[in-house]
Amino acid sequence: MTSSTSTSRADPERIAVWVSRLRSGDARALARAISAVEDRRPEAAGLLRALFPYTGRAAVVGLTGAPGAGKSTLVDQLAREYRSAGQTVGIVAVDPTSPYSGGAILGDRIRMLSHHADPGIYIRSMATRGALGGLAQTTPDVVTVLDGSGRDLILIETVGVGQDEIDVVRLADVTIVILVPGMGDDVQTIKAGIMEIADIFVINKSDREGAERVEREIRAMQSISPRRDSWSPPIVRAIATSGDGIGDLAAAISEYRKFLGTTELGRQKRIESWRERLVAMLRESLVRRILQTELREADLTRYAEQIADHQLDPYTVVDGIIKKSGY
Repeated sequence: MTSSTSTSRADPERIAVWVSRLRSGDARALARAISAVEDRRPEAAGLLRALFPYTGRAAVVGLTGAPGAGKSTLVDQLAREYRSAGQTVGIVAVDPTSPYSGGAILGDRIRMLSHHADPGIYIRSMATRGALGGLAQTTPDVVTVLDGSGRDLILIETVGVGQDEIDVVRLADVTIVILVPGMGDDVQTIKAGIMEIADIFVINKSDREGAERVEREIRAMQSISPRRDSWSPPIVRAIATSGDGIGDLAAAISEYRKFLGTTELGRQKRIESWRERLVAMLRESLVRRILQTELREADLTRYAEQIADHQLDPYTVVDGIIKKSGY
């Protein structure tokens, strides 16, 4: 970052200027803020603190499903739908990180280039950087920045690993599970736990053979295991490539948000989400502090070598490091 936007934890004036620029719609200030948060720069904590009072206004919608389900195209069409209604949109597209190079396949931004001239849409691709559960470790903080910047709607597209993408339910107000006929998603996913997180089901590519069978199986599952909150997730048929069903999906999202607003469920979801996030934040903060103050890189390598050679056991090592740190 340049010196004009470089800030520190102890520089509230510059943080205030940065927040003001960000909230006024400065795309460059927004991009720099997200980069600072992703890279865990020293100024990130102060920035997030300053933005937090402005958050809680955006609708956060998560979309998950197996690779090939058409998540990116669906997100693209939903963004168009909301922009046509005059709403501003932030898109967070989480991409897989290469296990070899550490880089990410940032294809979502390429697929959504048609929005590049629209200041009402901000798209950010994020690498998972090894995180499991479908999201990157810093995705919640990036959502905080987008929310604080004044976006009306935030769409989160998960990485698309399929059955274990449940982190999104802790972050999103509305979780959409996307299935596609003929890919084995119907039977395979129903057996997995991912079906339980859906507030809305989308059968994408519903012009394919087998769409009716997928819908029947979802309805059968719902009859066997109804939700405790009395909400019955609607099933929306869509063809994302042509835009068919996108209006119905937007209407279903609106209906569920109304349901959250008329019950205690919305508040309870927020409380549960923050319980999970507080634990995750504490864990990350403590590990970072130990690695920065108590455990040098050379020590970590030495411990790893001794454990690999069975000279030490990892449990004793971890207990010793924690005790040394005073926790």
